[in-house]
Amino acid sequence: MRQWRSIAKEAMDRASIIVKFLCLLHVTDAYVVSSNHVLGPSMLPTLNITGDVVLVEHLSHRIGKLGSGDLVLVRSPLDPNKTLTKRIVAMEGDKVTFSLDPTRSFSSRSLVVPKGHVWIQGDNLYVSRDSRHFGPLPYGLIEGKVFMRVWPPNSFGLLG
Repeated sequence: MRQWRSIAKEAMDRASIIVKFLCLLHVTDAYVVSSNHVLGPSMLPTLNITGDVVLVEHLSHRIGKLGSGDLVLVRSPLDPNKTLTKRIVAMEGDKVTFSLDPTRSFSSRSLVVPKGHVWIQGDNLYVSRDSRHFGPLPYGLIEGKVFMRVWPPNSFGLLG
């Protein structure tokens, strides 16, 4: 009987360690840093069309440390099941001039980014669906700041 108690205690101790590790892993992934696979042509030439794996930190947007030029991972305002990787072009209060069709610059429009919003665009304006199509993005849809490419190995390095 004593032997079974010893085995049960050892099993509970090991299970407890595994559960604590998984909790730490979840918190780190959700609130500190995570990886994300980015596909598509909208961020050419910064990111590859065939896909890059990038690291996303989840602290900057929570403490207001984002600015124009930063790459961000955002929840799509058109399809909440998708995430987008885009560049912040303007912050709240900034004036933005844009054209829905980059080939026809004479049809440009201007607006001031409202409070609590940012203006995002892909680096490849010809194929990117971004704020030019769905308007200023609410700050709450930002999930993190993209700061490093980790795959493919020949492109490893900081982004910004």
